[in-house]
Amino acid sequence: MGYVGALRLFCSLLPWLFILLSSPSPSQGKPGYGSEYRYPFIKRASTFSSSSSSFSTSRADRAFDYIIIGGGTAGCPLAATLSQKFSVLLLERGGVPFSNANVSFLQNFHLTLADISETSASQFFSSTDGVLNSRARVLGGGTSINAGFYTRASRRFIRKVGWDEKLVNESYPWIEKQIVHWPDFGPWQRAFRDSLLDVDISPFNGFTYDHMYGTKVGGTIFDRFGRRHTAAELLASANPQKLSVLIYATVQKIVFDTSGKRPKAVGVIFKDEDRNQHQAFLANSPKSEVILSSGAIGSPQMLLLSGIGPKAELEKLNISVVLDNKYVGRGMSDNPMNTIFVPTKKHVKQSLIQTVGITKRGVYIESSCGFGQSKDSIHCHHGIMSAEMGQLSTIPPKQRSREVIANYVRNKHNLPKEVFRGGFILEKLANPFSMGDLKLVNTNPDDNPSVTFNYFSHPEDLKRCMDGVRMATRIAQSKYFTDFTGFSRQTTEKLLNITVKANVNLIPKNPNDTKSLEQFCRDTVVTIWHYHGGCHVGKVVNSSNKVIGVDRLRVVDGSTFRESPGTNPQATVMMMGRYMGSKLFEGETRSRSLSMRTGKRRRVHKEVVRNTSMYHVRGDIEQPDVK
Repeated sequence: MGYVGALRLFCSLLPWLFILLSSPSPSQGKPGYGSEYRYPFIKRASTFSSSSSSFSTSRADRAFDYIIIGGGTAGCPLAATLSQKFSVLLLERGGVPFSNANVSFLQNFHLTLADISETSASQFFSSTDGVLNSRARVLGGGTSINAGFYTRASRRFIRKVGWDEKLVNESYPWIEKQIVHWPDFGPWQRAFRDSLLDVDISPFNGFTYDHMYGTKVGGTIFDRFGRRHTAAELLASANPQKLSVLIYATVQKIVFDTSGKRPKAVGVIFKDEDRNQHQAFLANSPKSEVILSSGAIGSPQMLLLSGIGPKAELEKLNISVVLDNKYVGRGMSDNPMNTIFVPTKKHVKQSLIQTVGITKRGVYIESSCGFGQSKDSIHCHHGIMSAEMGQLSTIPPKQRSREVIANYVRNKHNLPKEVFRGGFILEKLANPFSMGDLKLVNTNPDDNPSVTFNYFSHPEDLKRCMDGVRMATRIAQSKYFTDFTGFSRQTTEKLLNITVKANVNLIPKNPNDTKSLEQFCRDTVVTIWHYHGGCHVGKVVNSSNKVIGVDRLRVVDGSTFRESPGTNPQATVMMMGRYMGSKLFEGETRSRSLSMRTGKRRRVHKEVVRNTSMYHVRGDIEQPDVK
């Protein structure tokens, strides 16, 4: 096959391998805890017994100081921190990441995203905009399925949300010393770094966790052996005597006592892996709380299922209204991303995001490479919803049957590996002005709600996207990349044409996609899973993240954000879990001190790393060569 033919075929194959769906993995299956002695408190939901049939009586043997819904990016560090003193029940609807090879190894990153089975660690959904997406369904949350890049939020973000900067600077290193590593900085990332500087995204700030204008290399949760380290590993810092973690525990709703002036959370109802129903209680204390940490999709969904949200919408689904709040599920945002594919003549080692260009226009430029070359990527079925459908773009959607795709799969193994070589330049918008909403489609917590992000509905977002695409194409045309790839400088139209033909989303394409950057942005938009909102501060929760209008209920995750922190949010969401747990400790300490009238504030977390620097250097690993 000639280069032109191979490249044309590649256009329909590879780009979505990195972005969302590519090839299936084995289902998540039965959990093998791996380090079961390290996590003796992790058990299947079916092991939980709730003998009381009423929430009106709180049984002492099944009462918890805190019940956390969602063992994800924020939920795990939150649970580990609170368990140092309080009894904590952490409920996670998915399984464990430790025994899942597709979760644990960098080379299999895209395989979990392609697995759309009911037991997958990644739950597929498509927004009403036509953009393919995923949400985590595994202990560790997004840190178990993401691209691993670790970088802190800007100081502006920290000040804007009103967090205590000193405690923030203690909470980040607590995460970093446990699961963050130097990146394995290879040739592709070097070429990308040099190209960023070549197009004046400067200065070069070297390796840093800080959010700084210019070009930088950040941390990663993949170690030098390519093994992923997730938020689930932060549970190793927990007090095993006070923490209970239930996996395959799907919360159906939060239960409230509505007999008083204000509704108050008293517990939760959840089902186990056998679909048997259980209930868990809060301790009979005003300090006890249910904490939602289910993410930007899960937390507003759970509030709605529990009767907190727009009254008219709840009544349509026969959900008893606990609190009428029109803002639940509103203000949903996703950071839109567009990609440029860069083909190479030679094999490139797989690399996820390690380097980023941060511009003052609010555009972030990142890069990845090498996905799609493994035997699994080339030979396996890619799924009915994958970008492989691009091969069938001339066939009407209703005729794109499983048989047609199976025929493609039978022939796919004959494809030359050359068509799988290359990488991506990614441009993503920070702080989009465009917003959408989330609404229930039914009362089943297993099902995805309807989510709309309204990409590029605000003209400023479209202008910034066009700037970002121009920068991305200039980077792809840089001599550093042409020297590395072995191809001569390609025209902008040719570079854009690759993405347009790849069929990376469900949005109809236009004839002028490669000539109009505005149309290109609209038609080829994809996600990088940085969606947020739905439980905004001041509208759904207060400044302490307590749900407004009810007692003993709090939300701790990215659903409370009005913008996604940093270039990639996982560092700050994990830090938020540690931070909020520490604040709850601090509040308890202050309360006891006042009652004792000592006038002293005790420090509770002596194990917190006392590092007020915005940098953290791991001393057990050599510094990478990123100069």
